Amino acid sequence: MNIENISEWIVGLIMSVVIVWFWRERMAYKRKIKDIRTLLERIVTVNHAEKLLYVTGDVELQRLMTEINRLLDLNLRVSADYNRSQIAMRKMISNISHDLKTPLTVVLGYAEMLDGDPTILPEERIKLLSKIHQKTSEAIELIGSFFNLAKLEANDTDIPLTRLEVGELCRRSILEFYDLLTAQGFTVHIEIPEHPIHALGNEGAIARVLNNLISNAIRYGADGRTLGLALSEQQDTVRIEVWDRGKGIQESEQDKVFERMYTLEDSRNKAVQGSGLGLTIAKRLVEAMNGEIQLTSRPYERTVFSFTLKKINY
Repeated sequence: MNIENISEWIVGLIMSVVIVWFWRERMAYKRKIKDIRTLLERIVTVNHAEKLLYVTGDVELQRLMTEINRLLDLNLRVSADYNRSQIAMRKMISNISHDLKTPLTVVLGYAEMLDGDPTILPEERIKLLSKIHQKTSEAIELIGSFFNLAKLEANDTDIPLTRLEVGELCRRSILEFYDLLTAQGFTVHIEIPEHPIHALGNEGAIARVLNNLISNAIRYGADGRTLGLALSEQQDTVRIEVWDRGKGIQESEQDKVFERMYTLEDSRNKAVQGSGLGLTIAKRLVEAMNGEIQLTSRPYERTVFSFTLKKINY
């Protein structure tokens, strides 16, 4: 065997070793991919909370698994949010059905009385018709609140933002409740600066938020017989507070007050009826104006619902 043949043989041997080495590496890589795929299939179908753990020295595979775990975390959060949303939706539908059934049952009962008893005196007939009108209005208001919330959550409501003088809006809102507050014996504290304060907002949305917060304070703060409305300004924000000295909201309940259809079971003041959607609508409206809404509560001392808007300094 001459030198040339030996060189060819060595080259052929090296090529064979390289080919075998590449083949083994490829098969090992395929096994790793298969193992990772098997683990991922089990996580997706059996245990959604599990993380993808696989020991490998391959840097690219490590990066791939890191990104897969990020996607698994995202999927877990989305799934949890979806489940909570479904539970809240079922609860909301149940509550709406109950709240609609009550006035409609009363309406049906009074209507049957009017239809079945031709001897009812005119005065009694007028009273029954008045009660039918009242209960029908309650049902229509509840349906309207639900419809408005659905539009807000679907971003199907046009809320244009403009420069507004917030002090005048606050005065106007509290004046709308003057007769009711007087009749209920409330002491009212108003803290609104004399000078104009401007913010970026929507007049109708701010009025609706204030209406909901004041109604809520009257409904749940009746025991304290005190209601306050305060307007203040910081460098970049405007803050509006509605507060009362009623029974307040326990800390364990405070995270729930902005949920759909949430109402405290022992609200005693029936002069202002509540649908359980008011605070949720208020929150959505404030967020649509790029603001924030908050709650702090010390029972029988001070319960404050406040929201902030972007201040305009010109």
